[in-house]
This record gives sequence, structure tokens and C-alpha cells, in this order.
Amino acid sequence: MLRNLHVKNLALIEEAEVEFEPGLNILTGETGAGKSVLIGSINLALGGKFDKDMLRRGTDNALVELVFQAEDEKISAKMAQLELTEEEDGTVIISRRMQAGRSVCKINGETVTARQIKELAELLIDIHGQHEHQSLLHKKKHMEILDSYCGEAFREPAEAVSMLYQECKRLRRTIEEESMDEAAKAREQAMAEYECQEIEEAHLRPGEDEELERRYRKMSNSRKITENLSESYLLTGNDSPEGAGNSLSHALRALHGITMYDKALEELAEQLEEIESLLSDYNHDVSAYLSDCEFNEADYQEVEDRLNEINRLKGKYGKTIEEILAYGENRRNTLQKLEDYDGYMRKLREELSRKEKELLTACERLSAIRRKNADELTVRLEEALVNLNFLSVRFEIAVRSNQPVTANGYDDVEFLISTNPGEVLKPLAQVASGGELSRVMLAIKTVLAGRDSIDTLIFDEIDAGISGRTAWKVSEQLDVAARAHQVICITHLPQIAAMADAHFVIEKSSSDDSTITDIYRTDDQGSLRELARLLGSDTLTEAALTNAREMKNLAMKHKAAQGL
Repeated sequence: MLRNLHVKNLALIEEAEVEFEPGLNILTGETGAGKSVLIGSINLALGGKFDKDMLRRGTDNALVELVFQAEDEKISAKMAQLELTEEEDGTVIISRRMQAGRSVCKINGETVTARQIKELAELLIDIHGQHEHQSLLHKKKHMEILDSYCGEAFREPAEAVSMLYQECKRLRRTIEEESMDEAAKAREQAMAEYECQEIEEAHLRPGEDEELERRYRKMSNSRKITENLSESYLLTGNDSPEGAGNSLSHALRALHGITMYDKALEELAEQLEEIESLLSDYNHDVSAYLSDCEFNEADYQEVEDRLNEINRLKGKYGKTIEEILAYGENRRNTLQKLEDYDGYMRKLREELSRKEKELLTACERLSAIRRKNADELTVRLEEALVNLNFLSVRFEIAVRSNQPVTANGYDDVEFLISTNPGEVLKPLAQVASGGELSRVMLAIKTVLAGRDSIDTLIFDEIDAGISGRTAWKVSEQLDVAARAHQVICITHLPQIAAMADAHFVIEKSSSDDSTITDIYRTDDQGSLRELARLLGSDTLTEAALTNAREMKNLAMKHKAAQGL
């Protein structure tokens, strides 16, 4: 669950810290106080888009930090997959420091990418935004919801369909690209034969070009090499009176003439003998190199011609000898295909036909899973909708098969609903109002929440377009969800706020030069005063507080009836 939220220098928030509780956490406050900014900060921490205009005026950076308590094995596996350090107590700390032009994201102190945060966040938290219910107007969302409900049993068949679809797509593309008439085939064959012959006749071997370039550099600079090395040989050898070899010999004779007078002089003589030996070895190696350094015009021309030939082939077939040889191998394969072109194309078409049959079989399996789960989800959603004050609702998930095959199979999924007795089922987009869509989405969220291990659910103004008894039903449904998950909810409705296990109030205050949003957890009396305000009371009269107290008592009776 989400234990702690820390926000600094974001919009109207100078610095705020919230300690969330298990169960139902309710956030209330005046319009414009900054409730959605607080939830928006969570989105930012989880990789949401940041704009420099979000920074608090007069600051150059902002910070959002989330502390989760996570004990699910899937989260541990994801942390290991992302190569992130896992704390022993299951703590996961996600932070993001933002400034104009850049931001730094971290998980447990390790710098990560926004993509890595999003991957982990999918297992930690589910955020329902203010307008997310509008996505129910699109059938694509209906399939996503059903597929999500299908759970782990759906994953392997779905992956098989996607893989086979891509295989069929690849084979169709290959057949289209490889198709050619007799004239085109003859031209391709002639070109492949010429290129194969040219590469084969070059007798290339890997690393040959590097070896030739070394030889070419040596030959091209042979005069300078000979002159400089000869000078070095003369200065270090015995052939010149000024050579280091002669000087060392004289020094050694002089030293040997006095070693009998002091043992320490023998050690010095040994050191000088080693130096003379090393210098002698050096001169021997230089002499050998010089004798092998004679310039040969024929050899030089041969190396130059070979390099020119290799570079010409590189310009046509690849940047390296390895690439040229790989190109030649590819063209030999092309020749083999063209020699039995009809057989090659027949094999491609046979493979495509086989894969298409496998794809249809996989689609049938996937469709069967969808249909089975659609029946089950329909029943559960109808129950949830009744609990949300849809008194005469009929709901159906239509799964229509034999549509054009895509990577998702051949099903078309659509939610149908009837909210009044006697009315036929119609597409959800044609029937539901904004408030009804909001309740349908809440029903979906609560049903799906029971199928996954995501511990924290956030609802940003799920109460749009509802009031009265319906609002009570929504609050009861949120309370049900909060028994299995941590629920964080922003609301304007007293019916929902009354159901809070932990009630937070967001307030905005202004001074001469600044405006600040603050958040604090209120006690029982503070919660009653906030309920009275939500009920529309400008002043905290005893009557307003009595109404608030009655509403709170109703919520407590509901919790008691549910065994809480």
C-alpha cells in the first residue's frame, strides 16, 4: 500500500506530507484548493508528463516521493527483473526530482528511467482519473477490461495469437516481396551469379585488410624507418666512438678495476653488466629489423593493388570483409531459391496456410476463454451495478467472433446495457449519461480489484454526476473495495466522505505575495465540521453538525453490518 506521499514546490504546494492509512482514505476540500494537484503529483512520480509551468512560482525544482509497503511476490520478481535493490521490509521508495528541461527518477535510491517506474507502478497502484470513465465510450476499452478480467489463464493463449499473427504477417510480406515474373527472375539470377563470382574470386579472408594496412604503412614509411632506426643503432652500438655501447664497455672496465677494494662495488658492476647486456640485445634486434626492412617495389605494388581491390568490394558489398562474405553467402542462398523458385514459393504458401490454420485455432481458444469470462463478468457487474443504485439494470458483454483477425484475435467486444424496465439492450455509449458511466467504471474497478494483487486504488472524483441515494451506494461500494485494498478517494460528496477510515482535508491559504495549499488529517470533530461544510452549511450551526453526525452514524452502521 501507499504509506507516504511527500510533495515539494509543485503548483500551489510549498511542501506537503501525507501518511495514508489502510482502508478508505478520503480527501476533501474547497474547489480549487489543490486536491487534484495532489493526485497529479502521484502521477508525476510514476512517470507522468512534467511541464516547467507546474513548478511553484519562485522555485527552480520540485520533488515528489512515494513510499510503498509492498510484499507481493510479483513486485519482488519485477524488482529483480529491473535489477533494483529490494529492501528487506518490502519498502519501495519512488522519487522524482523535476526542473525545467530535465528530471531524475529513482527507485530505492537507484536512478531509473520513466519506463522502469511505469513497469513497477503497474503492480503497485491503479489510478482512476477524473475523466477515465469516458474511455468506456470506445469499444477498444471494453476488450481491454474483459481481457484483464480473464487473468493469468488468458496470457499464454493471447501471446500465442499475437505471435502467430506476426508470423502470418511476415510470411505474407515475404511472399509479396519475393514474387516476380520470369524476366525479373532471370535478371535477379544473373546479378546474383555475377556478385557471387566476384566475391568468390577475390578469395577474401577475415582480418586480411588489417594485416595489409599494417604492411602498407610500414612500406610507405620504410625510408624514414630505416634512417631513424639506423641513427638509433649507431648511437647505442659499438661501431661509433660516441656510441653508448662503447661508453658502457669503458665504464665497465673502469669499474672492474676497483671492485677488489669494496664488495659494494661488485653490485654496481653487476648492474652495469645487466645494462650492457640489455643494450646488446637491443642492438641485435635493431640489426635484425634493419636487415628485414629493405624496400621492394614489387611487394609494395602488390599490397597496394590488393588493398584497392578489397576497398572496391567494400564499397559495393559491405564495410568489412566479414560483411562482404556475409553478403556473398546471402546471394548464394538467393541463387539456391531461384534455381527452384516455384518450389520455394510453394513452400512459403504452404507454410502461410499452415500458420493461418494455427492462428484460427488459437483465436478459437482465445475466444472461448473470453466468452466464458464474459458470462461470469456480466453477472458480477450486474450485481455491482445494482449495489450502485441501478435498480432495473440489465448488462451484457457481447463477444462477436469471426471478425477480421488482428493481433488480439478475431473477437469484437462490446458492453451493452439497459437501465429501465422494458428497454432493449443497447451499446453503453448510446445509453449511459456521465454519472452512469462513472458508476459503471466504479463497478468495473471494484470487480477487477478482486481479481488482481494491486494493493492501492485511487479514485479522483469518482462521484461526478451523482447525488442522494446513489451517492450512498457509491460510498458503500468504495467501502467494500477498501476491505481488500487501500482506497484513496477525492470527493465533493458528504455521503462518500462520511465513510472514511481516514479523512484528510486540503486547504488553500493566501498572504500578500503567495498562495499555499496544505493537507492534514483531521480528527473525528474535524471530520464532522468538514461534513457539515460539504452538506452546504456556510456556518457551523448545531443543526448542520447534527446532520453531519447522523450521516457519520449511518456510515458506521454500514461498517458494523459488514463486520468491520
